[in-house]
Amino acid sequence: MDTPRSVTPDAGRNRNTHPYAVVDVFADRPLTGNPLAVVTDADDLTDAQMAAIAVEFNLSETTFVSRPTLPGADHSLRSFTPGGDEVGGAGHNALGAWWWLVTIGAARAPGAVQQLGGRALPVHIDADDGVLTIGLDQGPVELAEAPVTAQALGEALTASDPVRLDPTLSPVTGSVGSTHLLVALTSPRDVDAVEPHGPALARVLADLGAEGCYVYSRSGDASAGHDAYCRFFNPTVGIDEDPATGTAAGPLAAHLHRLGLVGDRVRFLQGSAMGRPSVLTIDVAPEGTRLTGRCALAATGQLHL
Repeated sequence: MDTPRSVTPDAGRNRNTHPYAVVDVFADRPLTGNPLAVVTDADDLTDAQMAAIAVEFNLSETTFVSRPTLPGADHSLRSFTPGGDEVGGAGHNALGAWWWLVTIGAARAPGAVQQLGGRALPVHIDADDGVLTIGLDQGPVELAEAPVTAQALGEALTASDPVRLDPTLSPVTGSVGSTHLLVALTSPRDVDAVEPHGPALARVLADLGAEGCYVYSRSGDASAGHDAYCRFFNPTVGIDEDPATGTAAGPLAAHLHRLGLVGDRVRFLQGSAMGRPSVLTIDVAPEGTRLTGRCALAATGQLHL
């Protein structure tokens, strides 16, 4: 019997390689929180390649790290969704990237500056007692009333039972770089009952100039120990549901703070409905919001392009 020939794969032969990591954000152990792909050394990648890589990873966001062009910035970050769309704002897409940059020695405590969406934003790095925590200044928050009817929201958010809006909190839009619709429901059970109708929700969001929808409740046992229980949907960029959304949590924290319903430090529970519970901590100050969280490493590897 002939001895089988060994076959040497040609992966990487005459190709560029780029290291990547999969980081679980707002998590203290792997396979929880919100998974993020981080691609470093991305200076030579085109927009089309970055979009295609994000489609390949098929996570809610993939972040690419390259050299900055703004004075004073340490790294430039760009993030793409599984639909190949580029998104802005300092959320889990940036927090997980900075956690990985510190882990591999490409950034050091106590702080740095990131170039993100054309803005230079401070990054706060805390490595006390060997536990790495990242804080991101999200910048000023923009809030506005959302002229949307209960009927339109009901058609967009539920497939069967009527949506039960919280009568004490009107829908608003909020932005720290990406605009989202913030909708209060009466209880965590109502939040869990949401089954978005993608086309209808996309129409509502388009009319409001918003990307995604953050539904939340401030009442009930499910939110014990947290200021709200939340879920996030973004059909406009191909995200059915996101386990943790910093760019929505920041505006919601500022909105509730402005109404006098929460203190300066706010905690939201998100992702439980997906089996990936995530706790987002937001500090609210006159100059804007700061998002804080920890991460866990899930995987590393090489892209061969």
